[in-house]
Amino acid sequence: MELKLSAEVRAKDEKLDKDSIPGVIYGRGLESRSLKLNYNAFDKVFAEAGESNLITLNFDKQDIPVLVKATQKHPLKSTYTHVDFYQVNMKEKVKAEVPLEFIGESKVVKEGSGIFSVIIDEISVECLPGDLVDHIDVDISVLQEFGDAIRLSDLTLPKGMELMQDDTSVICMVEEPKKTEEAPVVEAGEKVEAKASEEKEEGEKTEEEKK
Repeated sequence: MELKLSAEVRAKDEKLDKDSIPGVIYGRGLESRSLKLNYNAFDKVFAEAGESNLITLNFDKQDIPVLVKATQKHPLKSTYTHVDFYQVNMKEKVKAEVPLEFIGESKVVKEGSGIFSVIIDEISVECLPGDLVDHIDVDISVLQEFGDAIRLSDLTLPKGMELMQDDTSVICMVEEPKKTEEAPVVEAGEKVEAKASEEKEEGEKTEEEKK
């Protein structure tokens, strides 16, 4: 599904209303330009596209393929305050971060005896813009025993996509729950006996001091 978004040229020092968000568009060999766009429209499209899906940006009376390269958020409200778009050349490879989506069930985790740990939840890739995907599936059903792990080398990447990081890195694994040592149980009789022994020792010390 094609994701579309409209933007307008933003004049220098132009004040925006609460329904708008400022941005910038740039690309290799292109002069950056300031933008303004509808906040709700951007929020909806970005929720689907993320930073790894192409967006068709209608800007300056033309449709431009872009990626969201960066966003800024309000420190308290967590609302977007700025967005950077990168204009891509469909014939040139781009680098992107693609999220991993964990599917399936691990037998040892399902039985409640294993702890599923995620070390990497997105990967760095390079490919043509048209080969980008919104996520890559990781089937965790292969994790059958404690210590089993899935590495980047185990992934099946989409056609035309190249991994840009160490493929020996662990994505996820199943760990054995840590055992907690239980304090020794002391019976009531043993407690009384121990207390009596302590009192006897204290009495002997007192007699020695009197001498």
